Amino acid sequence: MLYAQPGIIVTVDRFTVGSSSWRVAELTHLHSTRGPHDRVATRAVLVSTVVIGGVGLLLGFTGGLERLTAGAYLLLGAVFLVPVLLAAAGDRWRPPAYELWGRRSGTDELLFSSDNEHQFGQVSRALRRAREMNSYGGWEDPLASAEPWRPRR
Repeated sequence: MLYAQPGIIVTVDRFTVGSSSWRVAELTHLHSTRGPHDRVATRAVLVSTVVIGGVGLLLGFTGGLERLTAGAYLLLGAVFLVPVLLAAAGDRWRPPAYELWGRRSGTDELLFSSDNEHQFGQVSRALRRAREMNSYGGWEDPLASAEPWRPRR
């Protein structure tokens, strides 16, 4: 047993997450990525960008930009930072999940996803260790099973 937490078990032979289970020997091309950004934050950025851009275009076409004071220009510039601030806040409060992908039978599969970086690191390291142990033939330490060297007399 290389890793065991509720719902996640990594052994030398199997990787189990919830009700899904894979044989470790069948998994190849393991790699990790970040998942998509939070949908609410993405929509907030998109809506604010469209609204602020629309107001800016409306002011430009109606000639309202010519009548603005310097303070109003500064305020308008600050308002254009709202989408950037929303994007930064969205990534801070709801960061994208860490995803572990692998290939099995020629198709890429999402094996594990977590928003906890520490847990994700432990699971991915355990699975990589299991892959290494499978490729080298198991748990046995080659030095422990070897005969010690003795000089001939």
